[in-house]
Amino acid sequence: MIKTLSKSIRQYKKLSLLSPMFVIGEVIIEMLIPYLVGILIDNGIMKGDMSYISKMGLLLLVLTVISLILGASASYVSAHAAAGFAANLRQDMFYHMQDYSFENIDHFSSASLVTRLTTDVNNVQMAYQMIIRIAVRAPMMFIVSIIMSIIISPRLSLIFAVLGPVFAIALGLIIKTAYPYFPKIFRGYDRMNQVVRENVRGIREVKTYVQEQPQIKEFKKSSGFIYKLFATAQKIMSLNALVVAAVLNISTLSINILAMITTQLVISGASGRRIASVITEEPTIEDPKKPLKRLTNGEIIFDHVSFKYEPADKADALKDINLHIRPGETIGIIGETGSSKSTLVSMIPRLYDVTSGAVRVAGHNVKSYDLKTLRDNVAMVLQKNLLFTGTIKDNLKWGNENATDEQVVAAAKIAHADGFIREMPDGYDTMVEQGGNNVSGGQKQRITIARALLKNPKILILDDSTSAVDTSTERQIRTSLAKDMPETTKIIISQRIVSIKDADRIIVMDHGQIQAIGTHDELMKTNELYSSIAKFQEEQGK
Repeated sequence: MIKTLSKSIRQYKKLSLLSPMFVIGEVIIEMLIPYLVGILIDNGIMKGDMSYISKMGLLLLVLTVISLILGASASYVSAHAAAGFAANLRQDMFYHMQDYSFENIDHFSSASLVTRLTTDVNNVQMAYQMIIRIAVRAPMMFIVSIIMSIIISPRLSLIFAVLGPVFAIALGLIIKTAYPYFPKIFRGYDRMNQVVRENVRGIREVKTYVQEQPQIKEFKKSSGFIYKLFATAQKIMSLNALVVAAVLNISTLSINILAMITTQLVISGASGRRIASVITEEPTIEDPKKPLKRLTNGEIIFDHVSFKYEPADKADALKDINLHIRPGETIGIIGETGSSKSTLVSMIPRLYDVTSGAVRVAGHNVKSYDLKTLRDNVAMVLQKNLLFTGTIKDNLKWGNENATDEQVVAAAKIAHADGFIREMPDGYDTMVEQGGNNVSGGQKQRITIARALLKNPKILILDDSTSAVDTSTERQIRTSLAKDMPETTKIIISQRIVSIKDADRIIVMDHGQIQAIGTHDELMKTNELYSSIAKFQEEQGK
């Protein structure tokens, strides 16, 4: 764990070493001052030697100023190093998460990943600052508390009587100056959590539309905002240590510090392990050493494909799938819930890798393709339609960030989304609330279909992505797809017979296996499961 986390210190190693050096110098001077005060009392005050008193007083003043400078420097440097270390930790975790496959993502809950990126990193940051600043000072302060048993002269006590109100005023000014930064920091955390939550919730869209780099840039922006504010606030608050040390009993303070360090180290130890587990998680799907960067057509072959989510699973989610889909063909897939329809199509863009067998696209194993090339040519509209904070146009351009306005509108028209988009207050520039809460389910589905079409894919997969659209509009969408994208291979997964009955072929799945393949008319005559679903839906008016 320590080895893993220490790699994130990087450019802050020098500052991390500089802080303890400042602390050691500060404590040495603090140990020296009581000794010099004793000499001053014995050789100066007791003998009434004003010349000696003046010289020693000046020396003590100089040492005090140096001690204050060293203390402030140690506080600032440690805060700066700890904040930078935390920023690096967050970036390393987030960057690594972009390489996760669905299998990796399944190991962590979204809430857990968000907590690790925020609360756990904060705990480690606090502990790190304590280690390079307070943990060095605390044991030496305990020694100082024993040495500093000399009773200070009443004449010297007048100095502290004068400085007391000054310290109080200074403390008030420090708090007043630093306080406004913390609400901004918390708002920064809120923004970063929003970015992370959207990324984790929409990681399938991120990977399907190859949006890892834009997401990294957005995260770096929000994380950098927090780092700058935190470093500035800590720079101001670091002066607190000097004020408090001047008015508290040193031995009591050292004991309290040791207790605080122990508690924080225990908390950060657990947090550190959670962070390390994210960073050390090995991506299960990676680019091949010599990847293919050109995909010519939408032909798909499943060759004896079987799949398990976990090696320890007793049953296969997919069992010996053999299937050949021709370029430009429209395929419907239907089956009961849990029949692994979505799992089957997830093999095509390598959202999961097969356990055995092979999936080939355009004559090549999908594992031989560059991941970006493969996923740029396979547009997949998932069951859980997610829109991100931004305008409708921004969301559509996930499919193609270089798309012109004409291309955006054309894709929206095919998905029959152009009409309702234009009726919105700002049209294509209408802001989408977090999660797309200000658009209906059917509207959200049509926007995500248009987003996929902007990729101009060789293969289009609609995974139950028109379930919230009325049958009339759905029929119009299917007609537009057939007319405007004749060369694109189209795979439509649906629970509704009406959504797939016009497909070139329909696949009936049951318990991870292909039970039957045929046209609607053929299956109605030959397949009991398909015909029973059709009759039931007809009776229910679907």
